Amino acid sequence: MNLYENYENSHNTSYNTNYNTSYNTSGNTGNDTGNNNGLLWRKLADYAAGSAVPMHMPGHKRNMEDFPWLAHLRADWDITEIDGFDNLNDAEEILLESQQRAAALWGAKHSRYLVNGSTGGILAAVRAVLIGGGEVLAARNCHKSVYHALELCGNPVHFFLPEWITDFGIFSSVSPETIRANLERYPAVRLVILTSPTYEGICSDIASIADICHAHGAALLVDEAHGAHLGFHEGFPSGAVAGGADLVVQSLHKTLPCLTQTAILHWNSEIIPWQEVARQTAIFQSSSPSYLFTAAMDGCVNYVEEHGAEAFERWINLLRLFDREAEKLQLLLILGHGRNREEPRGYFVKDPSKLVISAQGSGHTGGELMERLREAGIELEMSSAEYALAMTGMGDTEENIRRLAQALLAIDRAWSEAAGDKGKNMPGAVASDARLTGTGGEEAAQRPAASLPEVFCPVGEAMRRLHRICLLSEAEGQVSAEYIWAYPPGIPILIPGEILGAEQIEEMRFLQNRGVKLHTTWGENAEQLHVLRDR
Repeated sequence: MNLYENYENSHNTSYNTNYNTSYNTSGNTGNDTGNNNGLLWRKLADYAAGSAVPMHMPGHKRNMEDFPWLAHLRADWDITEIDGFDNLNDAEEILLESQQRAAALWGAKHSRYLVNGSTGGILAAVRAVLIGGGEVLAARNCHKSVYHALELCGNPVHFFLPEWITDFGIFSSVSPETIRANLERYPAVRLVILTSPTYEGICSDIASIADICHAHGAALLVDEAHGAHLGFHEGFPSGAVAGGADLVVQSLHKTLPCLTQTAILHWNSEIIPWQEVARQTAIFQSSSPSYLFTAAMDGCVNYVEEHGAEAFERWINLLRLFDREAEKLQLLLILGHGRNREEPRGYFVKDPSKLVISAQGSGHTGGELMERLREAGIELEMSSAEYALAMTGMGDTEENIRRLAQALLAIDRAWSEAAGDKGKNMPGAVASDARLTGTGGEEAAQRPAASLPEVFCPVGEAMRRLHRICLLSEAEGQVSAEYIWAYPPGIPILIPGEILGAEQIEEMRFLQNRGVKLHTTWGENAEQLHVLRDR
């Protein structure tokens, strides 16, 4: 008996039983492709239970007996654009109706499901605006997909930096006055791009920023990948659609009950035609979108419509529970929670679902905190030099939240005792462990605030020019021929065409010395960088 036969024998009986009793609810033969209560997943289940012969893609032909691993991935629901199931890129029936319900749910004029994640939506949105020309104003803490979109379009770009939250080593909100000043300085800007909320949950004043952009004839694109849940409960900040942004991209999977890679693009613009947005979306995502993904998005929208009020209330109550537990922490500090809840904020507003746990002053890195929690059976979203990030979501349970809180309290007690400084938080204190500096203590104890590199040439030009490998220790003053970033969060420290200054090298060293892995375009380690051969 081979591996797959063993797998099938041990799983197939319960699979078939559960399928027949749980999913074939309408009682039809599978040849009837009626709407079935408007839920695509039910329609797919009924069709899979029927007798239609699939002489079309995909190649597994819904043959779950020979491919048991696909059975457990519900591949019998995996079809192509056959009669009765609509076409995402030219929707007229069930998928059109589903996206219309999504638009109504978020308050958009039009919404488009994305099967290529928020990345696909960013690429399409940027291209839809810039195809008519004009310049771009973009926050320098945008996700790498924004830079890739700008590289493809080739329009002139002006970057700006949001403020910096020193005690956590993260970017703060984008100031409306920063946007106003830059639009007055660069009157040819036709697109403004920013991220709200950030990976760490920091939100900007989108309503004020949108008004300023529109007064200057510019469209506003908000990367709201981490904020699909915003605005559905008073405990969460308002979202970018309600704030008046022209284009908003959200990842449904990040916080809502949906599959990884599912996202949505919302349009609310008087400046950018919807037809062009829809056209670009079809260009930047597959012409064979997964029905597992579209069914997941349809189901997610339906769930929020029918059960959202109850689900969001439950989520907020769990965050309040965590907040009470976080007040007991003595050394660790959580942004916007526990002892930090009433501290001067230094940002516009924060999404409470993101738990940014600072290890500053503990003698430990964010990576070490993440590893200690992993040992306790808790896997976090990410860690950086000085903090670790726990993401909560609609599917969290009270057990999840209590286990996280208990593990943090245990670590907090152990580290406080080891430091001999119980009950005292020391943000910004110099760590006693030389591993945190790598230089015998002379390196900054806190992450240096991000600085705006000097631009030598546009990204596209830098990528096309001849380049060579240069040691990081000898790279100051050289022009980067690649992107350099930590992932997550995927924000480039340097992009092609920017000059490696002392500030960027210091930031890279700081992150590396605290265990943060840096990624580069050409796959070399960050000690060997690709720079332009000639300046």
